Amino acid sequence: MLQIIIQGRGGQGAQTAGNLLAMAFFAQGREVQAFASYGGARRGMPVSSFIRVDDRPIRLRCDIEQADAILCFDASLLEGRLLAAARPDTLIVVNSSRAREEFAEKLPGYRLIPVDGISISRRYGLGRIVNSALLGAFARAIEAPKLETLTRALIDEAPKLHDENVAACEEGYRWVEAQLQTVAA
Repeated sequence: MLQIIIQGRGGQGAQTAGNLLAMAFFAQGREVQAFASYGGARRGMPVSSFIRVDDRPIRLRCDIEQADAILCFDASLLEGRLLAAARPDTLIVVNSSRAREEFAEKLPGYRLIPVDGISISRRYGLGRIVNSALLGAFARAIEAPKLETLTRALIDEAPKLHDENVAACEEGYRWVEAQLQTVAA
């Protein structure tokens, strides 16, 4: 079973990203469980989306205490409770323009991939809405769901700017592909 935590701040789109990711996994025939925690339920307050994905029905009904992967919309949230849910093998994708080496100094021992989601989103006229760019990056990092399935979910569910959201998703995917090739080299 794949257990995912998406962490962001109210208004950043972390809940929407969680729903889109769950839809994409479901479209690929996987069993999915998705739920959210809104904390203070105000713009700017931490919010979380939790997703479980498996090939069999998911009967587990509790919070995710140890994630296989984390998608973090705001690097300032990489602390305390969120990091407590990460094991040494947990993959963390974080929205940040900082280099991987900077994170390695401050957060040694974590498998972390920074993605400049804001720059990607701005290139496609999406402003600070980073859902699509980060979803593409995350999908490449965890090698699921397929990019085509994820972009189909974006087209089906995004209220507007379909082409821009798909382009940002694809660029986020390519961004992580390049990062992974650099690390492997």
